[in-house]
Amino acid sequence: MRKPSAWEIWTLYFEVMTSTLVEVEPRVREHQLEMKEFFMLGEVDEHPNPGQLARALLTPKATITFMVKRMEAVGYLRREAEPGDLRRFRLTLTPQGRKALQGARKILDEAFERRLGHITESQRAELARILARMREI
Repeated sequence: MRKPSAWEIWTLYFEVMTSTLVEVEPRVREHQLEMKEFFMLGEVDEHPNPGQLARALLTPKATITFMVKRMEAVGYLRREAEPGDLRRFRLTLTPQGRKALQGARKILDEAFERRLGHITESQRAELARILARMREI
């Protein structure tokens, strides 16, 4: 068996991720979330500042601002001034936001679990080990 190129492996990985996102998007929208908003909410606990979110998600600050305002209007986020620096904001998920995030994660988990069901438990463990190792770079 020949060694697959980095491009071939990347393409396979991208196709799996893309097909999963395409499958779940309509159901995630039922939680009043666009996919980018879903991923943004998932990062708020770790990156509570809009600038941090923009860097973590490789998304322009203006886009983050737009999504934050929409998530505030829906009732999923709360924006509070940082103590000591009134120019900065700290974001927190509301209980409704956490519920929407958990519901959307469940949808994504189920879709990805179906894909993982095509490999053995040992292959799954090996995949997780490999991805964790690659993340270290």
